[in-house]
Amino acid sequence: MTILITGASGAIGRQVVQQLVDRGAAVRALVREPAKTHFPIGVEVVHGDLLDVESLRRAMAGASTLFLLNGVVPDEFTQALVTLNLAREAGIDRIVYLSVIHSDKYLNVPHFAGKFGVERMLEQMDFGATILRPAYFMQNDLTVKDVITAYGVYPMPIGSKGLAMIDTRDIAEIAASNCFAGNRPPDRLR
Repeated sequence: MTILITGASGAIGRQVVQQLVDRGAAVRALVREPAKTHFPIGVEVVHGDLLDVESLRRAMAGASTLFLLNGVVPDEFTQALVTLNLAREAGIDRIVYLSVIHSDKYLNVPHFAGKFGVERMLEQMDFGATILRPAYFMQNDLTVKDVITAYGVYPMPIGSKGLAMIDTRDIAEIAASNCFAGNRPPDRLR
């Protein structure tokens, strides 16, 4: 079984690739710039983009599982539409999708609304799917550490509510575990 990883060169995707390699899976990584990537031995690297239909078709050929991670960009929803339709065409059985916490509650936030739309697509297309809904990555704090240490201010608009955080390594482990579901049939969304 070949597992296709999108977003494979990013902070989470790279770790999903490593987790799957460690489990002995056949991994295919879809990347925009193969020359700038370094993956473990045995990972098949495919040049492509989520809006390039032909490169996606090549990447999906023979894959049974898709880890769908697409960036927070203006055409994020379009990328997912194209990818999911091609996944269905390619006969992919299982999809693990990286969404966001409360995508169904904050539809006024474009990023959340797009993720929620993808979740509904997964349901309507009857894919065997796992939807991961993390809130905030602990590693994000590395980008604001100077503000925290120099000014004693946590520059996130969380008020007195607090914030659920998760380490990207944990998300990657959960994603890989769900991609590498073995021979059991995928769960159907209902």
